[in-house]
Amino acid sequence: MVKELKVKPIENGTVIDHIPAGMAFRVIDIIAAGRDLKKPMSIVMNVESSGIVKKDIVKMEDLELRKREVDKIALIAPDATINIIRGFEVVEKMTVKPPKRVTGIVKCSNPNCISNQKEPVVPEFDVSSTSPLKLRCIYCERDLLDIMRNLV
Repeated sequence: MVKELKVKPIENGTVIDHIPAGMAFRVIDIIAAGRDLKKPMSIVMNVESSGIVKKDIVKMEDLELRKREVDKIALIAPDATINIIRGFEVVEKMTVKPPKRVTGIVKCSNPNCISNQKEPVVPEFDVSSTSPLKLRCIYCERDLLDIMRNLV
């Protein structure tokens, strides 16, 4: 007999699904930055999924994501889906996708890049590939290899 983990439905809030296995806590780090998370949250990790081998799911009660948070999540979980829940019903469902240009949410890995100097320059990257996701700095043209490590 197979036992199944049941996670309580949420009345209002956000469900982030199809997060790559093991990345749920990184998604939580993105959301927790600058917020006081006091409402219940459910994290389900390493769940079997038909589209990918394993996935994580994050449910947050009474919280809706900001655009900047969605953009960051798209960089580390480009196949994630975000469901907005109201009155126990999904009222909006979206698949995240990286923007064509990423501004101010990752820093360049080149220490000599002008965006890492004391100049008033905001880091900017073009998305040079979406599968796999690759970012290229518009100033020094260096490819960003470790996106998660360079999130700001």
